[in-house]
Amino acid sequence: MPPRRVGLLRRYLLSVPPIAYLTRTVAFTATHRYFKPEWSAARNAEAFGASTAPHSHAYRCAVTLSGAVDPATGMAADLAALDRILTEEVVARFADRDINRDLPEYAPGRTLPTGEALCLDIWKRVAARLPAGCRLTSVRVEEDPSLYAEYRGEA
Repeated sequence: MPPRRVGLLRRYLLSVPPIAYLTRTVAFTATHRYFKPEWSAARNAEAFGASTAPHSHAYRCAVTLSGAVDPATGMAADLAALDRILTEEVVARFADRDINRDLPEYAPGRTLPTGEALCLDIWKRVAARLPAGCRLTSVRVEEDPSLYAEYRGEA
C-alpha cells in the first residue's frame, strides 16, 4: 500500500473509538411452572415433566452491551444507569415473585415462563431504556449452572 494511503488509514483507525463489551449480572429468586390449561394433565406431564409443579430457581441474568469507549471515562456505558435499568426491569420485576401468578403476561393460558421467554421479555424492556450509543448484544437467563437461555437479538 502506498505510504500516503497507509497514513490515511492509520489516522482513520486512530479516530474511530474502540468498541468494548460490558456485561452486568444480576440475581433473583422466583417461582414458576410450565402448564398449558388447554392441554390435559397427561399431555402437560409428557411435555414438561416435573416442571408442571411450581418450583423456584435462583436465577442469574447477564446483560451484555456494546459501545464506543469514551476517551474521557474509559467506559463503554454508564454503569450506574445500567444498574438502575436492571434493578427496575429485572430484579424488581421478578424477585420473590410467582411469575405465573404475579406477572399477567405469564398467567395460565398466556406465555410460558421459560428461560427463552424471559430473555425475550428482558431484551425488550432493557433495550428500550438504554442510553444513546449503547447497543444490547445479549441477554442470558440462567436457571441453574447447568441450564441457561440466551438471546442475541436475532429475529
